[in-house]
Amino acid sequence: MEGTQPTPASAVTETAAHRWQDHVLAGAFVVLWCSGYPAGKIAIQHGGPFTLLTWRFALAAAIFGLLAIVGRAERPTRACVMHSIVVGVLSLAISFGGVYTGLKLGVSSGISALIIGAMPLSTALCATVVGERLAWRQWVGLALGFVGVALVLDGRLGTGDATVAAYAAPIVGLFSLSIGTLYQKRHSVKMDLRVGLAVQHLAALVVMLPLAAFVEHFVADWSPAYSGALAWLVLVNAVGGFALFFLLLRRGAATDVAALFYLMPPITAVMSFFVLGERLTLPMLPGFALVVAGIWLGTRNGK
Repeated sequence: MEGTQPTPASAVTETAAHRWQDHVLAGAFVVLWCSGYPAGKIAIQHGGPFTLLTWRFALAAAIFGLLAIVGRAERPTRACVMHSIVVGVLSLAISFGGVYTGLKLGVSSGISALIIGAMPLSTALCATVVGERLAWRQWVGLALGFVGVALVLDGRLGTGDATVAAYAAPIVGLFSLSIGTLYQKRHSVKMDLRVGLAVQHLAALVVMLPLAAFVEHFVADWSPAYSGALAWLVLVNAVGGFALFFLLLRRGAATDVAALFYLMPPITAVMSFFVLGERLTLPMLPGFALVVAGIWLGTRNGK
């Protein structure tokens, strides 16, 4: 009986190189994704949040639409388009609207990332409303995440001049994102990704456009800081981030991204400390640790 043939050294080296590339790409994706929070904070200092989102959604929709046309994407069904519109309103318009409104009202980008980073926990909580049961580890994860957020808010990460209403805005965005995620899960549509993203951004644009026009009157100073931040949000954070994310999925490296998602809130806080000068207080450290632990425990698979 012949023994198992040893794996060639070249194959081992190739596998190691592939894994190393996956780690680098996953790290780059997380950095690009986290950079959207300080970039958004910079932009809303020079214009209204609804105006900023109007331009962001319009430009992103145009880019994704152009990619779909050039790539001759398959035309979607009417049902797929309707489902994508609902997802766009929930996961883009209301979610980003809440986050950017909070940033405008004084919430730091670090706390905004922390709140949105708890999306796996809020999604699990919302799932109980539609009859899904949670395991004990998910309830423990929810409790840890709640305590962690309370510690961070008590520590006043950032400027400290935000009101309760300001913190409520990204929380509304968090639950809207969670509901949109559950909706997308229950009404999964099979359509070209470029077409789906174009439709979602167009739907979000329709919601934001009247707010930008009649509430803010398209207020923006179009300074180099505003223009640069907007370009970063569209080209790097949105288009580049999605491109890296789906490249990783195609390479089978989803676990690398999932693991690094837990580090997004503290990475954003550190990034905002250096870019924006947002101060880091001592209670923030155990608070972030508890949120990360809660997300990990609440989303890990058990036997």
